[in-house]
Amino acid sequence: MTIQLGPLGAYLTAAEASATDAVALEAAGYSAIWLAASPAADLRQAERLLDATSRIVVGTSVLNVWQADAAEVADSYHRLASRHADRLLIGIGAGHREIDAGYTSPVAKVASYLDILTAAGVPADRVLLAALGPKMLRLAADRAAGTLTLQVTPEHTRRARAALGPDKLVVPGHGVVPDTDVERARATGRASVRPILGIANYAGNLRRIGYTDEDLTDPFSDRLIDALVLHGDEAAIAAGVRAELAAGANQVGVHAIGEDPIGILRAIGHGLRPSGTPVAQAGSPG
Repeated sequence: MTIQLGPLGAYLTAAEASATDAVALEAAGYSAIWLAASPAADLRQAERLLDATSRIVVGTSVLNVWQADAAEVADSYHRLASRHADRLLIGIGAGHREIDAGYTSPVAKVASYLDILTAAGVPADRVLLAALGPKMLRLAADRAAGTLTLQVTPEHTRRARAALGPDKLVVPGHGVVPDTDVERARATGRASVRPILGIANYAGNLRRIGYTDEDLTDPFSDRLIDALVLHGDEAAIAAGVRAELAAGANQVGVHAIGEDPIGILRAIGHGLRPSGTPVAQAGSPG
């Protein structure tokens, strides 16, 4: 049975996420922590956070299939699942041609990676794919619990939901900048996404959903930055999260951009609580 997620998750860099952070986010009502920046195959970072908490789900976002040995990931999964079976999700992705040596045939590589996980007894309903294009989305629909994405918009989320059907997980991620100075917030957002928008997979996906060369040429259009990086006050950021949920997301993963990421995440959680309801109960899975 696929793990159920509440509407709000938090992105933390795997190397920096602390047990204290995980406890604070669990208390703030978050239902998941996503470990960013290609976590190691031993899953020790996830283990540390799971051991420190009692409810929150911990997932990888994402294990790079060119770098993280699949057999080691499977062994690590079973080590953690023996104690935290209902709180561990394995996100995997095909990386990028510009970064990963030997990159070729990403769908075939992910499929063969899934073959190894499956043969080692890792349940398909504990695995998410970083799926942007239609071929990877079909693979996610057929062989995984769903999809886990970054640098997307509600339009992509609608397409992902249509491709995966009603019963799979769709978890888009967004950077957030809690700054009501629009131009300053956009400048912060541009700096955060500039390295990513130079990667062909992300740029190609944005073109598929309607953005143009003008949008994608540095310094990038305001409409693109506003779609990728939620900014403004707590109410504006909450509205951006709700737009993704309305488009079919089960959960939105929030990456706080600023000097106090845990403080930002807690404030966002508060902004999404209707009448004092904990964030994790404010919506229902799709």
